[in-house]
Amino acid sequence: MAAPPLLTLQDAALTFGGTPLITRADLSISPGERACLVGRNGSGKSTLMRIVAGLVEPDRGRLFVQPGTTIRYLAQEPDFSGFDTTLDFVESGLAPGDATHRARYLLESLGLTGAEDPTKLSGGEGRRAALAQALAPEPDVLLLDEPTNHLDLPAIEWLEAELKATRAALILISHDRRFLSALSRATIWLDRGETRRIEQGFSGFEAWRDAFFEEEEREQHKLDRKIVAEEHWLRYGVTARRKRNVRRLGNLQALRQSRRELRRPVGQVSMQAGEAESSGSLVIEARGVSKAYGDRRIVDGLSLRVMRGDRLGVVGANGVGKTTLINLLTGQRAPDAGDIVLGTNLKPVFLDQTRSTLEPGMTVSDVLTGGRGDSVTVNGRSRHVVGYLKDFLFSPEQARTPVSVLSGGERNRLLIARALAQPSNLLVLDEPTNDLDLETLDLLQEMLGEYEGTLILVSHDRDFLDRVTGSVLVSEGEGRWVEYAGGYTDMLAQRGSGVEARAAAGRAKAETKPERSEPRERPAPGKPKLGFKDQHELKTLPGRIEKLEAAIRQLKGILDDPDLYARDPGRFDKASATLAQAETELAAAEDRWLELEMLRDG
Repeated sequence: MAAPPLLTLQDAALTFGGTPLITRADLSISPGERACLVGRNGSGKSTLMRIVAGLVEPDRGRLFVQPGTTIRYLAQEPDFSGFDTTLDFVESGLAPGDATHRARYLLESLGLTGAEDPTKLSGGEGRRAALAQALAPEPDVLLLDEPTNHLDLPAIEWLEAELKATRAALILISHDRRFLSALSRATIWLDRGETRRIEQGFSGFEAWRDAFFEEEEREQHKLDRKIVAEEHWLRYGVTARRKRNVRRLGNLQALRQSRRELRRPVGQVSMQAGEAESSGSLVIEARGVSKAYGDRRIVDGLSLRVMRGDRLGVVGANGVGKTTLINLLTGQRAPDAGDIVLGTNLKPVFLDQTRSTLEPGMTVSDVLTGGRGDSVTVNGRSRHVVGYLKDFLFSPEQARTPVSVLSGGERNRLLIARALAQPSNLLVLDEPTNDLDLETLDLLQEMLGEYEGTLILVSHDRDFLDRVTGSVLVSEGEGRWVEYAGGYTDMLAQRGSGVEARAAAGRAKAETKPERSEPRERPAPGKPKLGFKDQHELKTLPGRIEKLEAAIRQLKGILDDPDLYARDPGRFDKASATLAQAETELAAAEDRWLELEMLRDG
């Protein structure tokens, strides 16, 4: 017999400022269960988590927690006030009788000593201390809101292993796909104020969600057709039967009301990078570059070439000098030894992870316009700032909102909006994925895939690195950096291990450190590994892909007509079916092309 749930939430609802945020939320968690809570930014995930933690009282609904159940909640912004040291803060989360040695163990595992002043912690250090406090009592239920934010790869992988070993039931909110897929066994989707649950981990969620939206769209089309039929009857039907006419008119009004009240999914971010003229073929060349601060070597004998169109990921633990390396490669800082050669006609744009360029007193509009007027130039075209902000899911009212009141996700979207508005042929993105929801990450990935310039990306998001980069530059400790072809997963296969924490990396590599790293080797041309038929297919696939893309653009243009369905439902249905088939064929053609390219280069 299954154990009863540790906690249940039934029919919860909450309204903020007259706008319903949560309309009907149901949630339960059983012993040892691992669920992820997903939804768009602003959908109410953190608020729902706070309701479950007992920190927010809903307008309606019932929360029941089994007596004796220990619950720990990790907030996005922990409160350190009143604590002298990080150890004091972590021990405050222990219950009477809990062993204090676990607090020290967790702090040390997360790279802290316990003596740090909580008021002087960086974002990453604060997140580590808050994680230690949540994990210390070994609770029955762990509620974790964005636990990987501000953590580096070693800390993320340590946390993943620790959570896999815990006996606690988990509810996770995270934008890290790899983290969610590894830990979740069920998915709770908060969409337009309601929760839906599937008994699959995150790896199966996105396909299920897309199928749900397709079915919902079909139901909406049926409703639209019914409204059109009723309107036709009212105009041309028999008018003698007055009572029936009145009833059918009432039915039509009810249908229209249903359509008006239908809460559609939150809009999508629309991203397009402003592109400048192409740079030269060579973008950056580092020749024996070294940089140190005192006895600490940041870069030691690095030789590297970045060519136009390359997608280079930079990977390493916090503190190894990734930002310093970027500043060296882009000419913002001079090396102690060696040379940096920058290509011709470079127009770089930088996205700073610290968000230090956002002044709290500035309005959202002023960040984009510089306080000059109400328009912004994107790809040589002047656009009203409110219209451009809508592309990034900002409401018109937020244009005059101070930056200080924006959430972390909104600030990051604003920085991305500003960066993409500037013409560039070199994008340097330092942790662009922080606080973004999964759908926005998808669109950022698509935009970067279409960007014709060169990309340098610093990220701790393993899935994003796999999707975006063509090679990764990894810190091996003691200032040594080595480039590996492919994404993060490819690097693991070649290197045999992930990214170590900075201190451990230094010890492990100290005795084997070579004088300098070399540029990545290009595969030498040799006998092709493809048969004649495969070679012919590889040559013809790009043309087929272009034709499919052109057909898809044409079909989307037809379906963009808002009156098409009412005017010609047959043509609408045919175009929709053809578009779905074309998109399926395009995905298959792209996968086949990639497979053949890998065989040829393998």
